[in-house]
Amino acid sequence: MVNTKLVAGIDEAGRGPVIGPMVIAGVLIEDERVHVLYDLGVRDSKRLTPKRRERLYPEILKEVKSYHVEVVDAKVIDLERGRKNLNVIELEGMAKIISKLRPDLVQVGSIEFKTEKFRDKLLRRVEVPEIVSAHHAEDLFPAVAAASIIAKVTRDRLVAKLREIYGDFGSGYPSDPKTVEFLRHVINRGELPEFVRSSWGTVQRIVKLSSCNTRSGLY
Repeated sequence: MVNTKLVAGIDEAGRGPVIGPMVIAGVLIEDERVHVLYDLGVRDSKRLTPKRRERLYPEILKEVKSYHVEVVDAKVIDLERGRKNLNVIELEGMAKIISKLRPDLVQVGSIEFKTEKFRDKLLRRVEVPEIVSAHHAEDLFPAVAAASIIAKVTRDRLVAKLREIYGDFGSGYPSDPKTVEFLRHVINRGELPEFVRSSWGTVQRIVKLSSCNTRSGLY
């Protein structure tokens, strides 16, 4: 009798935005059923439309043995970045997921240039038989692609709720002019919502400029 290996795929969504949480997701599936994810059309979430991701979300949950999601809010990121960088914050989130899922094998994308170094850092934090870390893991491992969809859909839903309350602030990325304009507007009003990552350089530059303009009597 062949022993079934439990495979965990892990990925994140929302690492770079200045608005909203970072979401890390992990799915646990039997290795002999990984092909089912591929047959469903599971791919890297960035290669799928929002509607396609939403359709795949419940189908993935039906096929996997278990899953776990870690939501790292903006205010937590800001607090933690006073003591550690974003890589460590993400690493800790991944370790929590592995501890919850208890897989035989972990497949995960490397958040560092040297994949072996990142794998070893993760291995020092969790008890797991094997970790495979690779760049572009979403394209290599269906379980990681499934996790990327779970993470992306979860984050998109959370951000959609924020838009219902605060209006259209664009994509939430620092490169988006609509996002920058939203940040200027709330900061110039003396507000900084807790879902904004105040430790991001974009926010700090706007705060500094607003403060200078206020002292100059421009506002």
